Amino acid sequence: MDNNFIGSGKSMTLDFKNIKTYDSHNRHNLVTIENLMIPGKTPHENFEDPDFLELVERIKQARKNGRPVIWSMGAHVIKNRLSRYIIQLIKMGIITHIASNGAGSIHDFELAYLGGTSEDVPTAIEDGSFGMWEQTGAWMNEALKLGAKENLGYGEALGKYIAENPKKFPYREDCVLYQCYINNIPCSYHIALGTDIIHQHPTCDMSIIGKCSGIDFKKMCASVAQLDGGVFLNFGSAVIGAEVFLKALSIARNLGYPTFNITTANFDLINLGNYRSKIGYDDPNYYYRPRKNIVNRPTSQGGKGWHFNGDHQITIPTLYDLIKG
Repeated sequence: MDNNFIGSGKSMTLDFKNIKTYDSHNRHNLVTIENLMIPGKTPHENFEDPDFLELVERIKQARKNGRPVIWSMGAHVIKNRLSRYIIQLIKMGIITHIASNGAGSIHDFELAYLGGTSEDVPTAIEDGSFGMWEQTGAWMNEALKLGAKENLGYGEALGKYIAENPKKFPYREDCVLYQCYINNIPCSYHIALGTDIIHQHPTCDMSIIGKCSGIDFKKMCASVAQLDGGVFLNFGSAVIGAEVFLKALSIARNLGYPTFNITTANFDLINLGNYRSKIGYDDPNYYYRPRKNIVNRPTSQGGKGWHFNGDHQITIPTLYDLIKG
């Protein structure tokens, strides 16, 4: 019999205590503080879409009227070197809530302490070193453990940890979640357990992650409940962003909050064609969640939704330029 055979059975689990971790300072990073795009300086293509200007005006009007602008995003927005655009929109008072997934928090956190993020996955997965970074796993799990004791959400727990440990985080000014923390706006992270590299770490406590992310979901619901006259933007989060938004919207409407005069916009590389037309189960685009859960269903009784097909490195800088004016 193979001595490495674990066995089987409904109670079988794998012990993480002997997992090897590595110093992240020895890692090659694809994204660094030095190559982040700089608003107003880094050249970029302009995004061309006849509806884009209307969206920009709706964003401006929403903030003029004191209504929220919720910015949901996948991790690739950070990996596309766009953190500084988001930070500037926070400082300008445009963004009132940041929402992302676990990977979004990790890339942002790594930039804050390491000045770099985004490892070379194809080579690291071959020997099991992928994601096994000591500082990322240990510090993020420590921050969440401390935050859970104070009943803080996931984003607030990380922001507080960064703020209270400045020597560990020399690059924190370029960290989105830290800027949310010091500018007093919610930054919520919606976690799927087992999807993030810090879940591989021997110090990870899934119950703590669940508690902190659960608190963040209620923060998201509070922002969505105020969305009448506001704007929801989603950049590349094809599953988590779309599903969390739909559930938060259902909760808000169930509780009687008026959330029908809303503007939604989804940004992604996928070309949906006539995304407002009815399609059947035989069309693969039917199963693309943002088409239904962000663009069409939430605006069926008022408001307006769009899908913009473009690269984040073009759409986000163009959006920033037009808002700044």
